[in-house]
Amino acid sequence: MVFFPKLGLDWLNGWILLVVYGIVFGATLRSFPRKVVARLYDRSNWTRAQRGLTRLGKVLSSIVFVLVAFSPLRVGSPAFFVGTALYFLGLVGLVVALFDFKAAEPGQPATRGFYRVSRNPQWVMLLTMFVGASLAVGSWAALGVFVLAAVCYHFRILAEERSCLEIYGSAYDMYLERVPRYIPPGPRSRHTA
Repeated sequence: MVFFPKLGLDWLNGWILLVVYGIVFGATLRSFPRKVVARLYDRSNWTRAQRGLTRLGKVLSSIVFVLVAFSPLRVGSPAFFVGTALYFLGLVGLVVALFDFKAAEPGQPATRGFYRVSRNPQWVMLLTMFVGASLAVGSWAALGVFVLAAVCYHFRILAEERSCLEIYGSAYDMYLERVPRYIPPGPRSRHTA
């Protein structure tokens, strides 16, 4: 691992991981009905601050994408093997979580599959995936910027939970009591804003 790898355009760079993610994520969403995709990106009930922090998170994520895309994969290093394993674990987990979300009954929150152990399995899997990508290219800078983006996205998650409370009412309130926000044995915080 290095703080800031030498950036360049090569065939064996982290862009490969980003292209795989783009294809898999895009194909998954294209297979979903529009109503499901609209639910995934619903921003109703968000505060101005939460929208701003989400925008900042997107800017930071874009920086991570650039750092990963133009950094060489550290093929053969222990960080590469651990990072690649985490990346693919996160990618597969993200697809499973998306299908769990899609399977939710209309008018009900997603509570099956990965949603039984985390209220935000898509975010947990994205975190796993991009920590893995940062390790695979051996970049502390990409990892650090991604951690900052994840902090910003935490506020997006708070907004999503508040919105779910307004949409699903007591069904979501009971869900908040049973399932941690991120991963077990995390807090089952009912404070969403």
